[in-house]
Amino acid sequence: MSAYQMNFNQDFTSLSVLSATGLRLYSIAGQEVEEIFAKDNTEQIRIVERLFNSSLIVLVTKQKPNCLKMLHFKKKQDICNCFYPSEILCVRMNRQRLIVCLAESIHIHDIRDMKILHSIVNIAPNEQGLCALSLNSHLAFPICQSSGELRIFNASKLRTGMTIKAHDTPLSALTFSPSGALLATASERGTVIRVFCVKNGQRVQEFRRGVSCVRIFSLVFAANGDFLCASSNTETVHVFKIDARAVESAELKAIAEVAAKADNANKEATSSPPTADESSNNTTTAATVATSAPSPPPASWGGMFSKAVSSLLLPTQVSDVLAQDRSFATVVLAQPGLKHICAITRVQRELRLLIACEDGFLYVHEFNAEKGGVAKLLSVHDLRGALEDVIELQLTESQLGRIQSKPTSATTQQSLTMPKSCAASVLIENPEPMPDNSYAGILRGDQADAMSDSAKFRKLCDAIDTPTKLYDERQFPPVAIAAKD
Repeated sequence: MSAYQMNFNQDFTSLSVLSATGLRLYSIAGQEVEEIFAKDNTEQIRIVERLFNSSLIVLVTKQKPNCLKMLHFKKKQDICNCFYPSEILCVRMNRQRLIVCLAESIHIHDIRDMKILHSIVNIAPNEQGLCALSLNSHLAFPICQSSGELRIFNASKLRTGMTIKAHDTPLSALTFSPSGALLATASERGTVIRVFCVKNGQRVQEFRRGVSCVRIFSLVFAANGDFLCASSNTETVHVFKIDARAVESAELKAIAEVAAKADNANKEATSSPPTADESSNNTTTAATVATSAPSPPPASWGGMFSKAVSSLLLPTQVSDVLAQDRSFATVVLAQPGLKHICAITRVQRELRLLIACEDGFLYVHEFNAEKGGVAKLLSVHDLRGALEDVIELQLTESQLGRIQSKPTSATTQQSLTMPKSCAASVLIENPEPMPDNSYAGILRGDQADAMSDSAKFRKLCDAIDTPTKLYDERQFPPVAIAAKD
């Protein structure tokens, strides 16, 4: 594990910081960065995921790499432990589903009671644990080791969807837009980023990140879905703008395709085979219509020239490069080579570009959604220790180049010998309960030693549900009401 492993939650309202000494969870939605949970790392935690702004977090440790631990962190209560046939590589969550990705299988749970709904087995070896889950429960994962071919699975209805060949080389990053309508992909080369329509698999947009092969560390849509941010092992973070017209065109085409298929199905169901006379009449009519149809207007000289250039003078690869969009905004990092994860979201109603680095710092940049360009660095938060020691810097232009951070030595990876992934069932067990010395507990006797499914369900629901505010005090300030006589 690196010196500091950083991870945003689904709506970018919190950030988890995992180090060799412990786990810290920070809230970043307010005006200040606030520590809301801390836990020592005696279990050697390696995967942390928080469900939105709720109290539910899931942990995977090095000591038990095939065990998923669910925790109600505000009450500091264990909810349940789930054991899988091999090492857990990735965990994804939304309000309805929890996805656990292994090397050769993917398991889908109902997050309300952790019952396993479906297992996708016998997939191509996915040693990176690469998968993406949308907020409307679309699941994307690679199905080929030699090319960038992926499959979309509907985790809500448990249906297999379409297959998309996104790249010629294996995939390195996948991410859904907040609405779940778009899927962005990057390959191991990292030079081209593509955006696809989830409904029909059509390529909506293509971005050129650069010409040199790089390793993509982070690929994420903005919270509003209008931008796509990518970071790599180079010194530049790229932000691309999504073309709303291209997205609308792809969605309309998908709707038209569905309508055409339904129309064809209805015609096949209602039509009967035509007789010989009807066939000859239809042929004659079609020929007459084709003859009487107006001829297309002659092409303009400009159109003919552009067509000739695109088809004769320019090779296909060159024309593809010219059609690719460049970055809308950029950030130049202080130290390349480190792993950075990004988020574009609103903080105190202002659009910000957040960059969390494995050096333990959170960098907050100004983001201009109208002009783009180089994003200005506004502040730096030191998340390496307790909140009392946090460093918050308001930087000037002359200070931007002075920030240099070097990560501490990474902990030594321990080799793990795990059984090969198989279609074995997932074992879900409840944690050991706290001793109940009350009078009611003594009367219940040994039956109180195991948590019932209903009790586990209540704990899960309590951890998942986020308390809603009845009103916003900034919009509806309290009004003093005079007491009546």
